[in-house]
Amino acid sequence: MTVAMIGEAQNLPASILLVGGGKMGGAMLEGWLKVGLPGSAATVIDPHPGPDLQQLCAARGVALNPASDTIAPPEALVLAIKPQVLGEVGPQIAPLVDSRTTLISVLAGKTIANLDAAIPGCGGIVRSIPNLPAAIAQGATGACTSPGLAEERRAMADALLGAIGVVAWVEDEGLIDACTAVSGSGPAYVFLLAEELARAGIDAGLPEELAQKLARATVAGAGAMLAQSPLPSGTLRENVTSKGGTTAAALDVLMAENGFRPLLRDAVAAAKRRAGALSG
Repeated sequence: MTVAMIGEAQNLPASILLVGGGKMGGAMLEGWLKVGLPGSAATVIDPHPGPDLQQLCAARGVALNPASDTIAPPEALVLAIKPQVLGEVGPQIAPLVDSRTTLISVLAGKTIANLDAAIPGCGGIVRSIPNLPAAIAQGATGACTSPGLAEERRAMADALLGAIGVVAWVEDEGLIDACTAVSGSGPAYVFLLAEELARAGIDAGLPEELAQKLARATVAGAGAMLAQSPLPSGTLRENVTSKGGTTAAALDVLMAENGFRPLLRDAVAAAKRRAGALSG
C-alpha cells in the first residue's frame, strides 16, 4: 500500500468529465479547481444540479449539462453517481469516452469488472472510495487500478483524488470493500461517537448545549491531534490515561470483552458485507 497527500497540479488532466455533482462530486470539483484545474477543462453532467453546483460552475466557467454532441472524449471520466444507477447511467456515458479516457469511480461496491461492463472502451479504470471530509479537503480515499494501468494515468488519478485529502493505494482490489467499511463509512462512526458522548454528558447532569459543545470540541480536537502527531493512536490513548484515574475507569468499560472493540469490529464487518453486496 502507498499513501499520497494532496496531488501535484502538473498531473491534472487536460479535460475531465464529472458525472454526478452531488455532495461528493461537488466537493471533488471544488478541490480540483483549488489545486489549479482550469474551469474550462471541466464538464459536469448532473440531471438535477443543486444551487451550490450551479453557482460554482457559473463562477469558474465549468460547463454544466452541455449537449452530449459537444462533449469530446475526456482524459478523465469521474463517476460520482449512486451505485444503484450505474446500469442506467453507464450506457448514456459510454459513447462519450474512448481509449484515451481513464475512468475514475467513487461508487461503493462497484468493481472494476462492473465498471468495465457498464462503460466499455476506456483506457483504464481506477476504483476508489473517498469519504465525507473530502468536502473540507480532509478526506481519506482508498484506491486501486485495473491491471496494467499506465503510471501516468495513475499519477493523474492520484492528483485528482489527492485534491480532497489523503490517498491510500492498494494493489488488491479485494481490499477496497474493507477501505469502504473503515474510511468510507468511518466518519459516520465518529459523528455517532460525538452524538452519544453528548447524550452521556446530558445523562451525567450537563445542560444539553454545554454537553454538545464539549463533545464536539473533544472529538474535533482529538482528531486534529491524531492527524498532527507521529505517535500511534494507541500510544496517544495511553498518554492520556493515568493508572487508577477517571479515563482508566471509562476505558475499563469501553475495552471490556463486550465493549467498544467487538462492537466496532462487527460494525465494520457489516459495512464490508454490504459493500460486497452492492457489486450485484
